[in-house]
Amino acid sequence: MGITIAPFDAADPAAIDAAYRIGAAAERADLPDFPPFCRQRFTASVRHPMPGTVRLWALARLDGVPAGYLALDLPQLDNTDNADAELVVHPAYRRRGVGRALHEHGLRLLREHGRKRVIGVTVSALPGGVARPQAGDAFAAATGARPALAEVRRRLDTGRLDQAALDRLAADARAHATGYRVVRWRGDTPEEYAADVAYLDGRLMADAPLGDLEWEPERIDVERLRATERALDARGRRRYHQAAVHEASGQVVAWTLIDLGPSADWHAWQQITIVDPAHRGHRLGLLVKIENLRYALAHEPALRTIDTWNAAENGHMIAINEQLGFRPVDAWTDWQLTI
Repeated sequence: MGITIAPFDAADPAAIDAAYRIGAAAERADLPDFPPFCRQRFTASVRHPMPGTVRLWALARLDGVPAGYLALDLPQLDNTDNADAELVVHPAYRRRGVGRALHEHGLRLLREHGRKRVIGVTVSALPGGVARPQAGDAFAAATGARPALAEVRRRLDTGRLDQAALDRLAADARAHATGYRVVRWRGDTPEEYAADVAYLDGRLMADAPLGDLEWEPERIDVERLRATERALDARGRRRYHQAAVHEASGQVVAWTLIDLGPSADWHAWQQITIVDPAHRGHRLGLLVKIENLRYALAHEPALRTIDTWNAAENGHMIAINEQLGFRPVDAWTDWQLTI
């Protein structure tokens, strides 16, 4: 029978289940320190794509057996020349042409949709770090993609937090943050902060180091923010926010987010941390991250591990994370292929 590839969508629960099982097997093999592959998050990613994005799915079978899947994100509101790709092959069926077949299928779809470039991510080992497979980098290079951004995942063991050191860092940050107050919330953003948070979220791709990635700032307004929140609710994400408000203007000028999924109460992701450029130099990023870390831990007593990513060239945020106790785990590369 060989390799066959067929699209699937939210109306095909059998294909969703097959793809989920492929993803779970791949993650167990490649990233054994990750939390369990979350079925609710995966299923919701098919049924409730992020706003402003069309997601195309395809399932590959090898001799009739599900062996790999492809997910293509096609931005609709910005970056309309671009696409993101997630290509996963079950460990038992690798090196048998499944990945190449999915890649060629994806290129045909991208050309049909007028996309000029596609971005994908691989993981590899750091020097002296934990072992990671090398196949992802080799595959990306073989397709003609070029490494565009180097990132590092860092992990915090909350059981080893130095609370006295955190107290000192927070006190020092507060001393530099005169004229600002810290606010917090869980879940959806309060209406009074929504426009400012949408603005900050939209600044991320303008302010974060992107290396050679060709990616435009995203157009995020309150409507898109609310749609994102609904999509995250469908994924079962528990979200903890901390923000700094500029007292003179009442504007939210710094914001950070930690979120957890339903499959592992011991694990969280440190997501966005951003400070408006006009308000930098007051240690607001450090302050909101410390306060939010403590806020999440107060509500999640089982939480013991938090992962985050930084561009390797983002020395400022790396310094903050390492002050908090985050330590390098592995290397991640964003590859960009011109179609």
